[in-house]
This record gives sequence, C-alpha cells and structure tokens, in this order.
Amino acid sequence: MTFYVLLVVGLILPSISSALPALTVDHYSRGVDWLSRYGYLPPADVRTGRLHTKETIERALREMQRFAGLQETGTLDRATLALMDKPRCSLPDIIGTDLRRRRKRSRKRSRKKRYSLTGLRWYKTNITWSVRSFPSPARSPWLRPELVEMLLTYALRVWGEHTPLRFHMVHPRPGELRQDVDIEVSFERGYHNDGYPFDGRGGTLAHAFFPGTGDMAGNTHFDDGEHWSYGDVNGTTDLFAVAVHEFGHALGLSHSSFLPSIMRPYYQGSVGDFRSYLLPYDDKLGIQTLYGKGVRTQPTPVMPEMPSIPIPARPTDYPMPAFPDRCEGGYDAIANIRGEVFFFRGKYFWRVQHSGSLLSFIPALIKNFWIGLPSTLERIDAVYERANGKIVFFSGDKYWVFKDRTALPDYPRPLADWGMRTLAGHVPTRLEAAFVWAHNGKTYLFGGGEFWRFDETGAGMRQEVGYPKLATLWNGVPAHPDDIISWGDGDTYFFKGSSYWVLGRGGLNEGLIKAKSTAVDWMKCDPPGAEPTPTTHVTASCFCSKGLAHTTTALPWITTLALAVTCPILLF
Repeated sequence: MTFYVLLVVGLILPSISSALPALTVDHYSRGVDWLSRYGYLPPADVRTGRLHTKETIERALREMQRFAGLQETGTLDRATLALMDKPRCSLPDIIGTDLRRRRKRSRKRSRKKRYSLTGLRWYKTNITWSVRSFPSPARSPWLRPELVEMLLTYALRVWGEHTPLRFHMVHPRPGELRQDVDIEVSFERGYHNDGYPFDGRGGTLAHAFFPGTGDMAGNTHFDDGEHWSYGDVNGTTDLFAVAVHEFGHALGLSHSSFLPSIMRPYYQGSVGDFRSYLLPYDDKLGIQTLYGKGVRTQPTPVMPEMPSIPIPARPTDYPMPAFPDRCEGGYDAIANIRGEVFFFRGKYFWRVQHSGSLLSFIPALIKNFWIGLPSTLERIDAVYERANGKIVFFSGDKYWVFKDRTALPDYPRPLADWGMRTLAGHVPTRLEAAFVWAHNGKTYLFGGGEFWRFDETGAGMRQEVGYPKLATLWNGVPAHPDDIISWGDGDTYFFKGSSYWVLGRGGLNEGLIKAKSTAVDWMKCDPPGAEPTPTTHVTASCFCSKGLAHTTTALPWITTLALAVTCPILLF
C-alpha cells in the first residue's frame, strides 16, 4: 500500500510541484487520502486493477474545488490544501451515486438543488427526543441542563419551522427506565460504545446517525471534552450551531456546497442569536423535499434565565485516560477482519482500513467493541477471521468465536479443544499467531516456535497430519511472531516488535527479506529523525474536526445508500 501511494504521488507530482515547491510527497499522499475519505475518490484496489490515474485524481480535485467554491485548477494548490485543513464534519460530502449525479449537473453548469439527501427519513411527523446526559459543569459551567435543553429545542425547532415535523421532548419520571425515543442526545467522553471514541478538546466535536430502524438511528453525540457555550464566548464551541447541523443529519440530510447552508461540511462558528436564527434557503428546500411544507403551530418555548456575566475564561480540563502509544510497536495481536486490519495491545485496539488509512489515533477498548470478552481480560494473543465470517479470539489457554461483534454462546472454550500437541508432546497453553493463508485457504496457528495447519473448509475444523512443524520453515521472518495476516494481493505479513516482513503470495523461502516499520507504514507515525507531524486528529464522526483533520484517519468509503444507514458507519 505504501508503494501504491508513492506511485499515485508520482503521477500527480509533476503537475503540481511547480505550484507548491515547499511541499513533500507526504502532502500529496494525504491529499489523495482526503479525497477518498470524503467521497470524491473511491479507494484504489490493486487486486481488481482499479488504480487511480493522474486524470481521475485531477477530476476528483476539480469536483472537490467546485463543491467548496474554489477555483477549479485540478491541482493541490495552496487554497485547496488550506481548505483540506479546515475544521469540518467527517461525514463524506458525496455518498454513493451522488458523485455521478453531481458531475452530470456540473457539465450542464446547473446546480438547482445544492442540498444533498441520504434517501433516509422518518416516516412520521411527530418526533420524540430526549437528553440522556449533559455537558460537564467543569468544562461548560454556563450551560445548565435547562439551558442545554433550550438550545437543543431551538435547534430542532428551526427544522420544523416550515415542515409538518413536530418535536416532543421526553422527560423520564424519577425511577422510571429510560423510554425509547427517536433522537437521543448525549454528551460523551472517550470511547462511548458506538465504535468511534471522542478525543477531548480541539478535535472531534460531535457525530449523528441517520434516520432508520436501528438502535442508534437518529442519536446525536457531542464530545464532552469540548468547552460548550452559545455564541462566540472565549474560544468555546457554539452548541446551537453544531446541534442544528447534526440534527440535519439525524433527519436525513447530507452535506451541501451552498453558502451559507448550515449543512456545509466545514464548521462555521456561531450563528448569532439562536432565538432569531432562520434556516438558510438551501436547507429549507432540502428538509421540505424530505418531509413537505408545513406551518408551525407550536408555541415558542419559554426561555430560561441567562447565565451571569462574566463567564470563566478557562474551565477546568481533566486529562483523558492514558492510552498506549500507537508508535511503540510490540502489538499483542494483528488480524485482517472484514478487509480491515486490527492492531491489539493490552485492552485496546487500533483499526486500519483497506485504503491503508488509520481510522483514529486514539485506540478503542476491546471489551466495548467485542461484546462477550471478559472485562478483566488483559490481552489478546491472536485473532483471525474464518472463511464463514466467524472471528476467533485466543487469549491464554482459552478461545472465543464471534459472529460479527458478539461472542457465540458456550464460549470461552479451552484451547485443548483444537487437539494440538507440540513436538515434545505437550498441550500448548498460549498461541502467538493465527491466520488463514490466502495461498491455500488453510488455517495456521503458531506457538512456541512451531505451527499447526487446519482445514476449515468443510464442517468443523480438522488438524492436518504431519504437524506441528518448526516455524523456521518460513524463511526470513521471525519464528516467534506477534501475529500474521494475509493482506493486499494475498501476500503474508509477519509482525514482530516494531517491524513487519512481507512474504510474496505463496512464498515460504524468499531469502533475505527487508524489515519495514509498522509505526510508519501502518500507524502513520513520523519516521525516525523526521520533523514531528501535528498530532491533531479526528474520529469517524460528523461535524467533528475543530483542529487540523489528519488525513490518514479516513472514514470508510460509502458506495451505496444502503451502507449509509448510520453515521458513523460500522462494518459489523
């Protein structure tokens, strides 16, 4: 994948190097990744021969520039790079077939409908909502719960102003279980059980889920690590402006290229007095396309008392949990699952997409994503995905089998179930690696410098005769790997410490193999001796990035509207 990115850069570098003499190859590779992340450029696939050419990249750049209102140069000029660095929502600007329709309209130079729809909506006009949790008083002391509810009420009200939509706030009674509502709002920190952790102040702001029938449909989450307020107050974040944008997603709208649409992907700061805010014309057309026209009959809510002035200049910051350093190396397990690579260390994991993009610099908790592993589990030894889609986790002398993200009943089970014996006749008590070799479709388990081979193509699993064998048969790679995967064009990747080695498809003895850096190639860390890259980053969230959006943290490419049921998008 690194070679491929450099190949792409080689194609576009001659046309833009004169315009940007101070930029490096890394800028160009990040630019291509940005275009892929936000829907302008589908990810390349070397296995099917679908590679990006100079022409496709230039076309994607022109489309991005047209959408943003920039001069259409088709090159990574300074204005384009500056816009790529702006705070924005990480929901793609173009979803599914939108790109084809937009290009058709651009050829006609006609863009009557600048708003964008997801094809998803609520099939009712009475929408219930509630607030499950409020912002931390330490960070947002001027936002009392009643004021938060008022800001959110007005944010929803602007969408219902000219539609038949009516929004009803639900307050659970004391001691009553939380009721089911259409839109549930909460302020969360770090990992919060939806697969996409927040990162504290200055990065991810919020994310919302599109309408639908799933448990998360319509839900809207705000990063409680931010300093929320209303209006332009001491560098804080305007809750009302972000809420209006996110509720637009929760009602079925995607992004708009029209200025001054609230659904533009870039954070635009405060919108002024929220009590007199009027929905821009473009957004009004979009919401009426989904729900029709209507006249508001609900009375205006009574405003609570405003907080006293002056407002504290700097609320108290609480440190985020101490996450492991992704650049250190020494991962407990690495697995290719659903076309993505998961790196496990301790109680956490990172996730690298098929394009080679790191989903988030901040790791997620294993126990919150993979439901069924014990909360006391300290590490994962090996993981692999079977041909039938089941996922197998090994830890110590036990293993679990998962269907998607949930463990099957009757697990864990003892490792002894596999019937393995070492060359010395002992039952292994821990594995080092597990993977399915793309060369023959067989399952390989490594441990103690030995390996076993299993045939799982039929019913059950069958250990093949003649095993175990010494791991040194795999020449040029570590005999005690951290883990192994098949990746890319069926090549085999051995990981150990901070390095990895690649065996060509079907290869066992390729002589001297050069070790490569896992931190640089997979975790997007700076090479040794290089000038440090800014560490601001984003997660797969909507209206999220308030700081520099590091372009290696890509959101999965959405190819059909069917995959756009939720935002963020989960692969399971």
